[in-house]
Amino acid sequence: MPFIESSGTKLYYEETGSGGPVVFLHEFAADYRTWEAQVRRFSREYRCVTYNARGYPPSGVPETDAAYTFEHQRSDLVAVLDALGIEQAHVVGLSMGAYTALQVALSHPGRVRSVVFASGGSGAPRSDRDRFARDALAGADRMLGEGMPAAASGLAAGPTRVQLLNKDPRGWQEFRACMAEHSALGSALTLRSFQAGRPSLYDLEDQLRVLDVPVLLAVGDEDDPVIEANIFLKRTLPRAGLWIHPQTGHGLNLEEPSAFNRALAEFFAAVERGTWRRRDPRADPAMSVFLSDKERPADAPR
Repeated sequence: MPFIESSGTKLYYEETGSGGPVVFLHEFAADYRTWEAQVRRFSREYRCVTYNARGYPPSGVPETDAAYTFEHQRSDLVAVLDALGIEQAHVVGLSMGAYTALQVALSHPGRVRSVVFASGGSGAPRSDRDRFARDALAGADRMLGEGMPAAASGLAAGPTRVQLLNKDPRGWQEFRACMAEHSALGSALTLRSFQAGRPSLYDLEDQLRVLDVPVLLAVGDEDDPVIEANIFLKRTLPRAGLWIHPQTGHGLNLEEPSAFNRALAEFFAAVERGTWRRRDPRADPAMSVFLSDKERPADAPR
């Protein structure tokens, strides 16, 4: 099995195809296997890399809370890029992976050609922070007390997961079975340290406003915990576009693989030809729709 070492932890990875690199980062309830539909599509044109986060076997499972901070997750992605000789990549993250992708874009913008921020933002609104942290800690206790099969059955039946069950029962069974195989310790410590301890996206507003990296925000319209955060990001990130898929929950890439792949392909193509532009300042929502000649920008048509 191929591994990359990061801060003393071995990370299992797979790579398929050749061309420009695309790195996929999985969500909390998933692992590298849930990117299969994307790897099959994009490995025809790109060098696709998937890996399991720390705490997700066959990657190593450190035994201390301190090993699971968002800083470690951020460093792990950079370690993967370094070990594979990748100078710059499109980075596609879902939920937990989306947060890490954005963190690396903020700290190492030259290493990230673009970010797909899919289903990200749970617990970001300040009004949700305390409840989100309490739920994460309670979930960690349940995993340690009852084991992953019980925790997986409960999480897979949650309000943003039943959409996958309704659309693709077989895919939902595979998703639940994969989650049940995860390490209870690794998942619990990820909840305690990464999920409950990471900074809110709202706390990063000043940094996000000056991030000059193309970003595609992708969200399902029934993934209620993340919709508000994605609207915030659309209004804050200067080079972000927001794609919302109807009647879709959290597992966007599993529920709607064809639409998700099509959105990614169009985004990558726009980035590569230089047409994923910054938001026009004339589109500032704070501006009045009825401008006087004095208020109108000098280069605006009259």
